[in-house]
Amino acid sequence: MFLCFSNYVIISTYHIQSPLICFDVQQYIKHNIQILLLLLLLSCYIVRLKMDHAADAFRTDLMTITRFVLNEQSKHPESRGDFSILLSHIVLGCKFVCAAVNKAGLAKLIGLAGETNVQGEEQKKLDVLSNEVFVKALVSSGRTSILVSEEDEEAIFVEPSKRGKYCVVFDPLDGSSNIDCGVSIGTIFGIYMLKDGGESHLEDVLQPGKNMLAAGYCMYGSSCTLVLSTGSGVNGFTLDPSLGEFILTHPDIKIPKKGKIYSVNEGNAKNWDGPTAKFVEKCKFPKDGSPAKSLRYIGSMVADVHRTLLYGGVFLYPADKKSPNGKLRVLYEVFPMSFLMEQAGGQSFTGKERALDLVPKKIHERSPIFLGSYDDVEEIKALYAAEEKA
Repeated sequence: MFLCFSNYVIISTYHIQSPLICFDVQQYIKHNIQILLLLLLLSCYIVRLKMDHAADAFRTDLMTITRFVLNEQSKHPESRGDFSILLSHIVLGCKFVCAAVNKAGLAKLIGLAGETNVQGEEQKKLDVLSNEVFVKALVSSGRTSILVSEEDEEAIFVEPSKRGKYCVVFDPLDGSSNIDCGVSIGTIFGIYMLKDGGESHLEDVLQPGKNMLAAGYCMYGSSCTLVLSTGSGVNGFTLDPSLGEFILTHPDIKIPKKGKIYSVNEGNAKNWDGPTAKFVEKCKFPKDGSPAKSLRYIGSMVADVHRTLLYGGVFLYPADKKSPNGKLRVLYEVFPMSFLMEQAGGQSFTGKERALDLVPKKIHERSPIFLGSYDDVEEIKALYAAEEKA
Protein backbone atom coordinates (compact mmCIF):
# COMPACT_ATOMS: atom_id res chain seq x y z
CA MET A 1 0.00 0.00 0.00
CA PHE A 2 1.31 3.50 -0.90
CA LEU A 3 0.38 6.80 0.79
CA CYS A 4 1.44 10.03 -0.94
CA PHE A 5 1.90 13.31 0.91
CA SER A 6 3.42 16.22 -1.08
CA ASN A 7 7.00 15.23 -1.94
CA TYR A 8 6.98 12.13 0.23
CA VAL A 9 5.80 8.61 -0.35
CA ILE A 10 5.17 6.39 2.64
CA ILE A 11 5.35 2.73 1.67
CA SER A 12 3.31 0.51 3.95
CA THR A 13 4.92 -2.91 4.11
CA TYR A 14 2.08 -4.38 6.10
CA HIS A 15 2.16 -7.62 4.09
CA ILE A 16 5.76 -8.31 4.98
CA GLN A 17 5.38 -6.95 8.51
CA SER A 18 8.20 -4.34 8.47
CA PRO A 19 8.15 -0.78 9.85
CA LEU A 20 6.90 2.04 7.59
CA ILE A 21 9.55 3.37 5.27
CA CYS A 22 9.55 7.07 4.32
CA PHE A 23 11.25 8.29 1.14
CA ASP A 24 11.90 11.72 -0.30
CA VAL A 25 10.26 11.32 -3.70
CA GLN A 26 12.58 13.53 -5.74
CA GLN A 27 15.75 12.07 -4.26
CA TYR A 28 14.43 8.54 -4.48
CA ILE A 29 13.35 8.76 -8.12
CA LYS A 30 16.62 10.45 -9.00
CA HIS A 31 18.77 7.70 -7.51
CA ASN A 32 16.89 4.45 -7.99
CA ILE A 33 13.38 4.29 -9.38
CA GLN A 34 13.74 0.54 -10.05
CA ILE A 35 13.59 -0.28 -6.35
CA LEU A 36 10.23 1.47 -6.05
CA LEU A 37 8.87 -0.61 -8.91
CA LEU A 38 10.25 -3.81 -7.39
CA LEU A 39 8.62 -3.01 -4.06
CA LEU A 40 5.32 -2.44 -5.82
CA LEU A 41 5.61 -5.78 -7.63
CA LEU A 42 6.60 -7.54 -4.40
CA SER A 43 3.60 -6.09 -2.59
CA CYS A 44 1.25 -7.24 -5.37
CA TYR A 45 2.87 -10.69 -5.39
CA ILE A 46 2.44 -11.15 -1.64
CA VAL A 47 -1.20 -10.07 -1.84
CA ARG A 48 -1.74 -12.58 -4.66
CA LEU A 49 -0.11 -15.37 -2.64
CA LYS A 50 -2.38 -14.60 0.31
CA MET A 51 -5.44 -14.63 -1.96
CA ASP A 52 -4.39 -17.97 -3.51
CA HIS A 53 -3.78 -19.47 -0.08
CA ALA A 54 -7.16 -18.29 1.13
CA ALA A 55 -8.82 -19.76 -1.96
CA ASP A 56 -7.07 -23.13 -1.46
CA ALA A 57 -8.14 -23.21 2.17
CA PHE A 58 -11.79 -23.29 1.14
CA ARG A 59 -11.53 -25.74 -1.75
CA THR A 60 -13.86 -28.67 -1.25
CA ASP A 61 -13.65 -30.19 -4.73
CA LEU A 62 -10.36 -32.03 -4.14
CA MET A 63 -10.32 -35.54 -5.56
CA THR A 64 -8.98 -37.62 -2.69
CA ILE A 65 -8.00 -41.24 -3.20
CA THR A 66 -10.97 -42.31 -1.05
CA ARG A 67 -13.37 -40.34 -3.23
CA PHE A 68 -11.68 -41.67 -6.36
CA VAL A 69 -12.00 -45.31 -5.25
CA LEU A 70 -15.66 -44.81 -4.28
CA ASN A 71 -16.35 -43.25 -7.69
CA GLU A 72 -14.80 -46.30 -9.34
CA GLN A 73 -16.86 -48.57 -7.10
CA SER A 74 -20.08 -46.82 -8.15
CA LYS A 75 -19.42 -47.96 -11.74
CA HIS A 76 -19.97 -51.54 -10.56
CA PRO A 77 -23.46 -51.78 -9.01
CA GLU A 78 -22.83 -55.37 -7.93
CA SER A 79 -19.87 -54.28 -5.78
CA ARG A 80 -20.18 -54.70 -2.02
CA GLY A 81 -17.26 -52.39 -1.18
CA ASP A 82 -14.79 -55.11 -0.16
CA PHE A 83 -12.18 -53.97 -2.67
CA SER A 84 -12.54 -50.33 -1.57
CA ILE A 85 -12.04 -51.33 2.07
CA LEU A 86 -8.91 -53.30 1.16
CA LEU A 87 -7.45 -50.33 -0.74
CA SER A 88 -8.20 -47.99 2.18
CA HIS A 89 -6.14 -50.24 4.47
CA ILE A 90 -3.25 -50.25 1.99
CA VAL A 91 -3.42 -46.44 1.89
CA LEU A 92 -3.35 -46.34 5.70
CA GLY A 93 -0.23 -48.52 5.71
CA CYS A 94 1.44 -46.17 3.22
CA LYS A 95 0.71 -43.15 5.42
CA PHE A 96 2.16 -44.89 8.45
CA VAL A 97 5.34 -45.95 6.63
CA CYS A 98 5.71 -42.44 5.16
CA ALA A 99 5.69 -40.96 8.66
CA ALA A 100 8.23 -43.55 9.85
CA VAL A 101 10.53 -42.92 6.87
CA ASN A 102 10.47 -39.16 7.49
CA LYS A 103 11.67 -39.76 11.05
CA ALA A 104 14.20 -42.47 10.22
CA GLY A 105 17.28 -40.25 10.25
CA LEU A 106 16.32 -38.61 13.52
CA ALA A 107 15.41 -41.97 15.05
CA LYS A 108 18.85 -43.29 14.25
CA LEU A 109 20.52 -40.29 15.86
CA ILE A 110 18.66 -40.77 19.14
CA GLY A 111 19.02 -44.53 19.27
CA LEU A 112 15.71 -45.71 17.89
CA ALA A 113 16.83 -47.85 14.97
CA GLY A 114 17.74 -51.46 15.67
CA GLU A 115 19.05 -50.71 19.16
CA THR A 116 17.71 -51.05 22.70
CA ASN A 117 16.21 -48.02 24.41
CA VAL A 118 16.48 -47.08 28.10
CA GLN A 119 13.43 -49.18 29.00
CA GLY A 120 15.17 -52.24 27.59
CA GLU A 121 12.76 -52.44 24.63
CA GLU A 122 14.21 -53.53 21.32
CA GLN A 123 13.49 -51.06 18.53
CA LYS A 124 12.68 -52.45 15.11
CA LYS A 125 14.47 -51.46 11.93
CA LEU A 126 12.43 -49.62 9.34
CA ASP A 127 12.03 -52.48 6.85
CA VAL A 128 10.87 -54.86 9.58
CA LEU A 129 8.54 -52.21 11.00
CA SER A 130 7.10 -51.52 7.53
CA ASN A 131 6.42 -55.22 7.00
CA GLU A 132 4.57 -55.52 10.31
CA VAL A 133 2.53 -52.40 9.54
CA PHE A 134 1.31 -53.75 6.21
CA VAL A 135 0.66 -57.28 7.48
CA LYS A 136 -1.47 -55.94 10.35
CA ALA A 137 -3.26 -53.43 8.13
CA LEU A 138 -4.11 -56.08 5.54
CA VAL A 139 -5.20 -58.73 8.03
CA SER A 140 -7.34 -56.24 9.99
CA SER A 141 -9.16 -55.27 6.80
CA GLY A 142 -10.93 -58.63 6.94
CA ARG A 143 -10.70 -58.85 3.15
CA THR A 144 -7.49 -60.82 2.61
CA SER A 145 -6.79 -64.54 2.55
CA ILE A 146 -3.10 -64.89 1.59
CA LEU A 147 -0.26 -62.38 1.96
CA VAL A 148 3.15 -62.68 0.31
CA SER A 149 5.83 -60.27 1.55
CA GLU A 150 9.43 -59.80 0.47
CA GLU A 151 10.35 -59.89 4.18
CA ASP A 152 8.78 -63.30 4.94
CA GLU A 153 10.08 -66.62 3.66
CA GLU A 154 6.65 -68.24 3.67
CA ALA A 155 3.25 -66.96 2.57
CA ILE A 156 0.95 -65.80 5.37
CA PHE A 157 -2.46 -67.48 5.48
CA VAL A 158 -4.98 -65.32 7.31
CA GLU A 159 -6.97 -67.03 10.05
CA PRO A 160 -10.49 -68.08 8.94
CA SER A 161 -12.33 -65.56 11.14
CA LYS A 162 -10.60 -62.62 9.38
CA ARG A 163 -10.35 -64.17 5.94
CA GLY A 164 -11.56 -62.50 2.73
CA LYS A 165 -11.38 -63.22 -0.98
CA TYR A 166 -8.24 -61.27 -1.95
CA CYS A 167 -4.53 -62.14 -2.05
CA VAL A 168 -1.99 -59.33 -1.69
CA VAL A 169 1.67 -59.53 -2.73
CA PHE A 170 3.94 -56.70 -1.61
CA ASP A 171 7.43 -55.40 -0.96
CA PRO A 172 6.92 -53.25 2.17
CA LEU A 173 10.04 -51.13 1.68
CA ASP A 174 11.78 -51.50 -1.67
CA GLY A 175 15.23 -49.88 -1.76
CA SER A 176 15.55 -49.76 2.04
CA SER A 177 19.36 -49.93 1.77
CA ASN A 178 19.18 -46.37 0.41
CA ILE A 179 17.52 -44.87 3.50
CA ASP A 180 20.74 -43.51 5.01
CA CYS A 181 21.61 -41.49 1.91
CA GLY A 182 18.15 -39.96 1.51
CA VAL A 183 17.25 -41.61 -1.81
CA SER A 184 13.57 -42.15 -2.59
CA ILE A 185 12.28 -45.58 -1.53
CA GLY A 186 8.83 -47.12 -1.71
CA THR A 187 6.22 -49.81 -1.21
CA ILE A 188 5.08 -52.00 -4.13
CA PHE A 189 1.88 -54.06 -4.08
CA GLY A 190 -0.37 -56.19 -6.26
CA ILE A 191 -3.82 -57.67 -5.63
CA TYR A 192 -5.28 -60.99 -6.84
CA MET A 193 -8.61 -62.66 -6.18
CA LEU A 194 -8.86 -66.25 -4.94
CA LYS A 195 -9.28 -68.60 -7.89
CA ASP A 196 -12.38 -70.45 -6.69
CA GLY A 197 -13.54 -68.05 -3.99
CA GLY A 198 -13.44 -70.78 -1.38
CA GLU A 199 -10.52 -72.36 0.48
CA SER A 200 -7.21 -70.56 -0.03
CA HIS A 201 -4.18 -72.35 -1.47
CA LEU A 202 -0.67 -71.20 -2.40
CA GLU A 203 -1.62 -71.57 -6.08
CA ASP A 204 -3.94 -68.58 -5.61
CA VAL A 205 -0.91 -66.26 -5.60
CA LEU A 206 1.11 -68.23 -8.16
CA GLN A 207 -0.92 -66.73 -10.98
CA PRO A 208 0.33 -64.83 -14.04
CA GLY A 209 0.49 -61.07 -13.64
CA LYS A 210 -2.25 -60.55 -16.22
CA ASN A 211 -4.72 -61.92 -13.62
CA MET A 212 -4.01 -59.08 -11.20
CA LEU A 213 -6.99 -56.92 -10.24
CA ALA A 214 -4.90 -53.93 -9.19
CA ALA A 215 -1.32 -52.86 -8.60
CA GLY A 216 0.52 -49.82 -7.38
CA TYR A 217 3.40 -48.33 -5.48
CA CYS A 218 3.90 -45.60 -2.93
CA MET A 219 7.11 -43.58 -3.21
CA TYR A 220 8.54 -41.87 -0.15
CA GLY A 221 10.72 -39.01 -1.33
CA SER A 222 10.52 -35.21 -1.52
CA SER A 223 6.78 -35.86 -1.49
CA CYS A 224 4.79 -39.02 -0.81
CA THR A 225 3.29 -40.21 -4.10
CA LEU A 226 0.94 -43.16 -4.56
CA VAL A 227 0.47 -44.50 -8.09
CA LEU A 228 -2.45 -46.89 -8.58
CA SER A 229 -4.16 -48.86 -11.33
CA THR A 230 -7.32 -50.90 -10.87
CA GLY A 231 -7.24 -52.09 -14.48
CA SER A 232 -8.59 -48.97 -16.19
CA GLY A 233 -5.63 -46.61 -16.51
CA VAL A 234 -3.05 -45.27 -14.08
CA ASN A 235 -3.53 -42.39 -11.64
CA GLY A 236 -1.11 -40.69 -9.26
CA PHE A 237 -1.93 -39.20 -5.87
CA THR A 238 0.23 -36.99 -3.65
CA LEU A 239 -0.09 -36.91 0.14
CA ASP A 240 -1.11 -33.49 1.47
CA PRO A 241 0.37 -33.46 5.00
CA SER A 242 -1.97 -30.68 6.14
CA LEU A 243 -5.03 -32.78 5.27
CA GLY A 244 -3.57 -36.24 5.81
CA GLU A 245 -5.12 -37.23 2.47
CA PHE A 246 -3.79 -38.41 -0.88
CA ILE A 247 -4.94 -35.92 -3.54
CA LEU A 248 -5.21 -36.76 -7.26
CA THR A 249 -2.33 -34.86 -8.89
CA HIS A 250 -1.49 -37.04 -11.90
CA PRO A 251 -4.73 -38.17 -13.55
CA ASP A 252 -4.66 -40.77 -16.34
CA ILE A 253 -0.87 -41.15 -16.62
CA LYS A 254 0.33 -42.09 -20.10
CA ILE A 255 3.96 -42.97 -20.75
CA PRO A 256 5.49 -41.36 -23.88
CA LYS A 257 5.68 -43.83 -26.78
CA LYS A 258 9.45 -43.35 -27.00
CA GLY A 259 11.77 -41.91 -24.37
CA LYS A 260 15.14 -40.21 -24.10
CA ILE A 261 16.31 -42.03 -20.96
CA TYR A 262 17.55 -45.53 -20.23
CA SER A 263 17.98 -46.82 -16.69
CA VAL A 264 20.31 -49.74 -15.91
CA ASN A 265 23.15 -50.67 -13.58
CA GLU A 266 26.08 -50.49 -16.00
CA GLY A 267 28.37 -51.94 -13.34
CA ASN A 268 27.10 -55.33 -14.51
CA ALA A 269 27.86 -54.67 -18.20
CA LYS A 270 30.65 -57.25 -18.47
CA ASN A 271 28.16 -59.98 -17.52
CA TRP A 272 25.32 -59.02 -19.88
CA ASP A 273 24.04 -61.11 -22.76
CA GLY A 274 24.33 -59.96 -26.39
CA PRO A 275 20.93 -58.24 -26.89
CA THR A 276 21.23 -56.19 -23.69
CA ALA A 277 24.75 -55.07 -24.55
CA LYS A 278 23.68 -54.13 -28.09
CA PHE A 279 20.70 -52.13 -26.85
CA VAL A 280 22.75 -50.12 -24.34
CA GLU A 281 25.41 -49.53 -27.00
CA LYS A 282 22.69 -48.24 -29.32
CA CYS A 283 21.40 -45.94 -26.57
CA LYS A 284 24.84 -44.40 -26.15
CA PHE A 285 26.02 -44.43 -29.76
CA PRO A 286 23.00 -44.42 -32.11
CA LYS A 287 23.91 -45.06 -35.76
CA ASP A 288 20.75 -43.55 -37.27
CA GLY A 289 21.68 -39.94 -36.47
CA SER A 290 19.27 -39.66 -33.54
CA PRO A 291 20.51 -38.12 -30.27
CA ALA A 292 21.97 -40.45 -27.65
CA LYS A 293 19.79 -41.39 -24.68
CA SER A 294 20.66 -40.15 -21.19
CA LEU A 295 21.55 -42.65 -18.47
CA ARG A 296 19.64 -42.21 -15.21
CA TYR A 297 19.96 -44.90 -12.54
CA ILE A 298 18.99 -44.41 -8.90
CA GLY A 299 19.15 -47.99 -7.67
CA SER A 300 15.71 -47.88 -6.10
CA MET A 301 13.18 -49.61 -8.37
CA VAL A 302 10.25 -47.45 -7.29
CA ALA A 303 12.12 -44.22 -8.03
CA ASP A 304 13.53 -45.46 -11.36
CA VAL A 305 10.17 -46.79 -12.57
CA HIS A 306 8.35 -43.64 -11.42
CA ARG A 307 10.66 -41.46 -13.50
CA THR A 308 10.31 -43.83 -16.47
CA LEU A 309 6.52 -43.75 -16.19
CA LEU A 310 6.38 -39.93 -16.21
CA TYR A 311 9.21 -39.09 -18.64
CA GLY A 312 9.37 -42.16 -20.84
CA GLY A 313 12.32 -44.35 -21.68
CA VAL A 314 13.18 -47.83 -20.47
CA PHE A 315 14.12 -49.48 -17.19
CA LEU A 316 16.04 -52.72 -17.46
CA TYR A 317 17.40 -55.26 -15.00
CA PRO A 318 18.53 -58.08 -17.28
CA ALA A 319 19.78 -61.56 -16.52
CA ASP A 320 23.56 -61.85 -16.48
CA LYS A 321 26.29 -64.36 -15.68
CA LYS A 322 26.02 -63.64 -11.94
CA SER A 323 22.19 -63.78 -11.89
CA PRO A 324 21.07 -65.99 -14.81
CA ASN A 325 17.45 -65.82 -13.64
CA GLY A 326 17.52 -62.08 -13.07
CA LYS A 327 17.46 -60.33 -9.71
CA LEU A 328 14.04 -58.73 -9.28
CA ARG A 329 11.24 -60.79 -7.73
CA VAL A 330 8.35 -61.72 -9.99
CA LEU A 331 5.32 -61.49 -7.70
CA TYR A 332 5.85 -58.21 -5.89
CA GLU A 333 8.27 -56.29 -8.14
CA VAL A 334 8.07 -57.42 -11.77
CA PHE A 335 4.30 -58.04 -11.94
CA PRO A 336 2.98 -54.86 -10.26
CA MET A 337 5.36 -52.58 -12.19
CA SER A 338 4.62 -54.35 -15.48
CA PHE A 339 0.88 -54.07 -14.81
CA LEU A 340 1.20 -50.31 -14.26
CA MET A 341 3.43 -49.86 -17.30
CA GLU A 342 1.01 -51.66 -19.63
CA GLN A 343 -1.96 -49.75 -18.21
CA ALA A 344 -0.08 -46.51 -19.00
CA GLY A 345 0.52 -47.55 -22.61
CA GLY A 346 3.99 -49.07 -22.27
CA GLN A 347 5.34 -52.62 -22.44
CA SER A 348 7.17 -55.12 -20.26
CA PHE A 349 9.33 -58.02 -21.42
CA THR A 350 11.44 -60.69 -19.71
CA GLY A 351 13.78 -61.40 -22.61
CA LYS A 352 11.62 -64.39 -23.59
CA GLU A 353 7.99 -63.35 -23.20
CA ARG A 354 5.57 -60.67 -22.08
CA ALA A 355 6.24 -60.24 -18.36
CA LEU A 356 2.57 -60.51 -17.34
CA ASP A 357 2.26 -63.91 -19.08
CA LEU A 358 4.91 -65.44 -16.84
CA VAL A 359 3.57 -68.13 -14.47
CA PRO A 360 5.64 -68.19 -11.26
CA LYS A 361 6.40 -71.51 -9.59
CA LYS A 362 7.69 -70.10 -6.28
CA ILE A 363 6.63 -67.04 -4.29
CA HIS A 364 10.12 -65.50 -4.33
CA GLU A 365 10.95 -66.41 -7.92
CA ARG A 366 13.13 -63.96 -9.84
CA SER A 367 13.07 -62.77 -13.44
CA PRO A 368 14.87 -60.42 -15.82
CA ILE A 369 12.77 -57.37 -16.75
CA PHE A 370 12.69 -54.69 -19.45
CA LEU A 371 9.85 -52.20 -19.09
CA GLY A 372 9.00 -48.72 -20.29
CA SER A 373 7.99 -46.86 -23.44
CA TYR A 374 6.35 -49.03 -26.11
CA ASP A 375 8.86 -48.32 -28.90
CA ASP A 376 11.92 -48.72 -26.67
CA VAL A 377 10.82 -52.14 -25.40
CA GLU A 378 9.93 -53.09 -28.99
CA GLU A 379 13.59 -52.49 -29.92
CA ILE A 380 14.74 -54.81 -27.15
CA LYS A 381 12.27 -57.50 -28.27
CA ALA A 382 13.61 -57.24 -31.81
CA LEU A 383 17.20 -57.74 -30.62
CA TYR A 384 16.25 -60.88 -28.69
CA ALA A 385 14.25 -62.20 -31.66
CA ALA A 386 17.25 -61.65 -33.97
CA GLU A 387 19.56 -63.54 -31.60
CA GLU A 388 17.12 -66.43 -31.40
CA LYS A 389 17.08 -66.75 -35.19
CA ALA A 390 20.88 -66.58 -35.50
